Amino acid sequence: MESYNGIYQGVKPKVENKSNNFLVQGSILAIASIIVRIIGVVYRIPLTYLIGDEGMGYYGYAFNIYNIALILSSYSLPLAVSKLVASRDAKKQYKNSYLVFLCALGFAIITGTAFALILYFGADFFAVIISKQPAVAIPLRVLAPTILVFAIMGVLRGFFQGKKTMLPTSISQIIEQVVNAVVSIVAAYFLVKNHSASDKMAAYGAAGGTLGTLIGAIASLIFLAFIFALYKPVVDKQMRKDRNSLPETVPVILKVFGFTVLPVILSQTVYNISSLIDGSVFSYVLSGKGLGDTGRSALWGIYTNKYNILVNVPISIASAMAVAIVPSIVTSREEGAHLIVKEKIHDSIKFNMIIAIPSAFGIGVLASPILKLIFGDASLLPARMLALGSVAIVFYALSTLTNAVLQGINKMHLPVIHSVIALVIHIVVLYILLKFLNLGAYALVVSNVIFALIVCILNWISVARLLNYKQEIKKTFLIPAGCSVFMAGVAYLVYWLLYTTIKSNALSTLFAICVAMIVYAVLLLVFKDVTETELVKMPMGRTLARIAVKLHLL
Repeated sequence: MESYNGIYQGVKPKVENKSNNFLVQGSILAIASIIVRIIGVVYRIPLTYLIGDEGMGYYGYAFNIYNIALILSSYSLPLAVSKLVASRDAKKQYKNSYLVFLCALGFAIITGTAFALILYFGADFFAVIISKQPAVAIPLRVLAPTILVFAIMGVLRGFFQGKKTMLPTSISQIIEQVVNAVVSIVAAYFLVKNHSASDKMAAYGAAGGTLGTLIGAIASLIFLAFIFALYKPVVDKQMRKDRNSLPETVPVILKVFGFTVLPVILSQTVYNISSLIDGSVFSYVLSGKGLGDTGRSALWGIYTNKYNILVNVPISIASAMAVAIVPSIVTSREEGAHLIVKEKIHDSIKFNMIIAIPSAFGIGVLASPILKLIFGDASLLPARMLALGSVAIVFYALSTLTNAVLQGINKMHLPVIHSVIALVIHIVVLYILLKFLNLGAYALVVSNVIFALIVCILNWISVARLLNYKQEIKKTFLIPAGCSVFMAGVAYLVYWLLYTTIKSNALSTLFAICVAMIVYAVLLLVFKDVTETELVKMPMGRTLARIAVKLHLL
């Protein structure tokens, strides 16, 4: 790898302190995201047992509709608030920074309330039009108030992220998911029990799951409000020291906020509407082929609550890094440190590829054992779907990060355009695969991979052109891929040998994963893919570097 350190000869960049190191902050959020994803996977085991694949299908359809309303109302708020707060804090305009927060809070309350009411009273309409399954209205109506809660919560998270601390967001996410898991299982149990004689029992069970989402969001909001109350004296002190001669007004802030939020809303809408369209196309085409509601919902439940859930665990690392890199890039650009911007992009991409590539290979080769371990599902369909679509992990990791880079350099419109192009191609491919090739659930997986790949390619071209940026290939992609192939072979061999000996899928899978992680880490160091300088930048990097040196791996 051509190190960026050489670029700085004769230049002494401003050194960020440890608390503002975006790799560390991004990793804190990534760890929290992984914990959240793991809890999400674990609690879906009893939830799936309680309400079945049919109920999980209703659950998935409800969330697809809810996600669109969430995106249109408030999903963009954390990114927009963090970007605008970081920009003003970099110029020590703390009064303007706080005004951004207040304006965003007002926007969140208005839009959150409006969309919550629309979703609540329009649940029956949306369920029929979008999913063609009226029972989806039951869990959807329970979800509706969550939009308002999430909108306010998003502003608070964005405020702290703009201050370049991911800890409040990380802890709040874990609290949200823990409460969500407990309430979802308990509520689903009682609702299924109370409606056991109803033909909509599965839908009521799904409503129990969505009730957990609402209560979890409320718990998270309470925590964030408490932290903000503790932090408010610091904000007040900063504002007292602010001698900025260019105070912004509410109309100006709202205008800037609107221009920031709108492209993010459009980008996220297109990015996430693909799942909603997938569900509609899948339902309409297969219903035309004679597959009933129960069968379609079960297949959709496998795709959304088994394939998607597992694939999204490693992707959450890229999402966390994207959250951290936006305010970091904004700050560096405000300071005129354009070379540091390139270094941050390089570090974040390499860091994510070192994780995403082996994750894709590992999940692909151990698809069946992992599904047996988590869901107790030994059937071929979900295992083949997971093995086929595991490559999406790499493409989504790259597209998520490059989206954040483009947003961080104020090219907010490009992710929208790229996502629209990918969406159109995605829909055409999905329809052809369903209608003419009869691929069924496999069509969802293939079109999902194609969508991520196209966005990834278009984003990559734009980043290279706008920043004159060229990513090093060998140590970012090729060596991790080579190490991952060997690691995957070792993982499968270890699993097969152990399983044939002790006949325990759980122990064999967990041991194979542990061995695979160790083998991969050693291979990266043996092939000099990670330097000591790069390792030190990572969480606990100095400790890891000392251990590697003692083992003569560095």
